[in-house]
Amino acid sequence: MAATAQPVSDSDQLTETVSVLIVDDDAAFRSLVARRLARRGYAVQDAPDAETALAMARERHFDVAILDIALPGMDGVQLLEQLRIVDPDTQAIMLTGHATVETAIRAMKLGAYDYLTKPCELAELELHVQRAYERLRLARENDALRTALRRSEHSLEIVGDSPAIRQVLHMISRVAPTDSPVLILGESGTGKELVARAIHRASKRAHRPMVVINCAALQETLLESELFGHERGAFTSAVTSKPGLFELANGGTLFIDEVGEMAASVQAKLLRVLEDGSFRRVGSVKEIRVNVRIIAATNKDLAAEVAEKRFRDDLYFRLNVITIHVPPLRERRSDIPLLVRHFLQRDPRGPRHIEPEAMQRLIEYDWPGNVRELANVIERAKILCDGEVITVQDLPPDIIHRRSLLPGANRPVVVPGASSAIPTPSSAVQPGNGASTLAEIEKAHIVSALERHGWNKAQAARALGISRRRLYRLIEKYGITRRPS
Repeated sequence: MAATAQPVSDSDQLTETVSVLIVDDDAAFRSLVARRLARRGYAVQDAPDAETALAMARERHFDVAILDIALPGMDGVQLLEQLRIVDPDTQAIMLTGHATVETAIRAMKLGAYDYLTKPCELAELELHVQRAYERLRLARENDALRTALRRSEHSLEIVGDSPAIRQVLHMISRVAPTDSPVLILGESGTGKELVARAIHRASKRAHRPMVVINCAALQETLLESELFGHERGAFTSAVTSKPGLFELANGGTLFIDEVGEMAASVQAKLLRVLEDGSFRRVGSVKEIRVNVRIIAATNKDLAAEVAEKRFRDDLYFRLNVITIHVPPLRERRSDIPLLVRHFLQRDPRGPRHIEPEAMQRLIEYDWPGNVRELANVIERAKILCDGEVITVQDLPPDIIHRRSLLPGANRPVVVPGASSAIPTPSSAVQPGNGASTLAEIEKAHIVSALERHGWNKAQAARALGISRRRLYRLIEKYGITRRPS
């Protein structure tokens, strides 16, 4: 397969280390290629025959292998066959001085990236190495994306039944069938991306990709390149042309997170796409047209940013066709038990219940990090929990000792259907009968179980449905002592 070689200057060094294996019985050629690639920043090793190469491949991973077909002993195609067993991810470039259709077809069927006829230009060989590694990198990214999607599928649901969340769900159902831009406002961790994904899944674009970018995570030049793509040579490290996210999202949805962090120059290009669907890659004069729905999100007050001249007013008006406000968790406390059960049940490992007092602490906390912080707290508690039920001691100190400043927040909150660590029978002490908090009810129930079983802790623990270790912790926690007969 012919390729037009584009020489790469010595200044175009790789931004990441790529490992290359060169297998050729011509020592002078091996040395020449190795020096060339090493100068470009590749980590190069070489071998004179297939047996040596296989031994090296068993010791370490190689991103790209350059294999001469005419090797002594085992030939290059047989070596490729063995390499596919040892390390299936390695991208192979075949070299031959006796190219035939049969050899090429056989090598390509075995998964070779490409082949070149010797003698070949070093610049051409280097270009093939770059492209082979690019294919490997994209394959890895796709694998990682598929894994991430599988892991996150269970968490894509918007959980809650509060009036605030019902309003969000209502807005999603109304705006999803349209192609209008949507601006999602809310504090960090409230679930703005979940709202964007729900809009995409309910839209007529659901069969097309939803592509996500976070403006706060990228510098201005990188953000422009990621959004709009670039041509080869547009800047020092642009060794190949690259499509932008707008092109990848064509026909689907582009979710632009933290749009308030976008630089002014990028804002201008985004405005043009919103106006007529056209843009140019960085370093290109060619117009590209796309059909992409834009959903943007921010935790900033964009109206204030416009007033301070930090955000373009015309872009703000274009994005602000439909606005959805995602409430902070402290404004929908009744959803906390539902969220906690959701986080406990989505992973079969570890405890799946939480004691009432621990739930009470979670309800009273202000949650500056919102739902994301709650998810992390539950994950931490599951790791630290000794038994089958999460207790107050499994929560972080700032949640254990802190109370919300909202009026009435320190009073016990009755949570319908909340999971109880220790089922309280109808005969247990109830508020009004001498106990006014969930903790006192729990203590009274433990004492009752101990007394019923003659203070035999093993039997009492079994009756309560908890471990003996857990019972000892509760006895110590409440200062329970055996009363004289």
